[in-house]
Amino acid sequence: MGVEEIPKETLLELYGTMHRIRTYEETLAKWYYEGKSPRFDISAGPIPGELHLSSGQESAAVGVCIHLRDEDAVIGTHRAHHFAIAKGVDLKKMTAEIFGRATGLSGGKGGHMHLFDAAKNFSCSGIVGASFPQAVGVGIAAKLKGEDYVAVAVGGDGAANQGTFHEALNLAAVWKLPVVFLIEDNGWAISVPKDKSTAVAKNSERAKAYGIPGVSVDGADVIAVYEVAKEAVERARRGEGPSLIEVRTYRLRGHFEGDPQLYRPKEDFELAKEKDPLDNFRKLLLEKDIATEEELARIEEENERKVQEAIDFALNSPYPEPEEALKGVFAGGD
Repeated sequence: MGVEEIPKETLLELYGTMHRIRTYEETLAKWYYEGKSPRFDISAGPIPGELHLSSGQESAAVGVCIHLRDEDAVIGTHRAHHFAIAKGVDLKKMTAEIFGRATGLSGGKGGHMHLFDAAKNFSCSGIVGASFPQAVGVGIAAKLKGEDYVAVAVGGDGAANQGTFHEALNLAAVWKLPVVFLIEDNGWAISVPKDKSTAVAKNSERAKAYGIPGVSVDGADVIAVYEVAKEAVERARRGEGPSLIEVRTYRLRGHFEGDPQLYRPKEDFELAKEKDPLDNFRKLLLEKDIATEEELARIEEENERKVQEAIDFALNSPYPEPEEALKGVFAGGD
């Protein structure tokens, strides 16, 4: 499938969502560093704690989620803003959650690594490799109910070396569960290069061990991700079982904000800029006369407005009251 075979409306939706994610995260980064200088204090500022951004990886989320419905589930990682936005999570409530405000998705108690939206069937976790068995659980439920919704489990290349990854793939394959396993492979597990931790060149090769399809795709090309994901989601929805997709990504920021990235060679930064999926897709839309500068500018202005509205909503929201601390917890609370 070439870009010419995809409706213009869909292409502009892909671009618009990718641009919204980039705009959101770069804006969030500016707010994150408020109050954290001259000495970097991770607890200071309007966004305390760690912050993991996905700039450069937008194609993985957008290329997959455009094929999903509200009833389909996405279970993300600690770096999940791009999937949350692509899945349609409310931007204002998500921002309030990241800012620790009472109007957030979880009343401001979860923060950016624990975003939950039942309306969109989206969740994420700070535990590496946790998404895989959770997605299998969703797949079992779908099969037992006889419904055709699917689950997408997202992990990084480091998570693909966890036992949960292999256990989940095995069970999903044995029971032909409607699960798409997605590995965002940026070549680094925090500061450990992939060739020092992983025995195979591509994580998609691991699919052979479980008798399921496995594909590796270049994340610089959102259309390539779109095509691969379409096939995997449709296969899952038809009841033909799981698939494994490796999206080769090139992250423009560090593992976390404040990461000095001393482990990362200069060439890796240059490659990430060259492979920027947002810039590449914008050029493609213009070169193919699919969109004009004016059309793209209108989309970009609209995204900037929405992001600013979300930031304002969070800043103007109250913090949770102290008596809320023991509400909504699993044990020891109300």
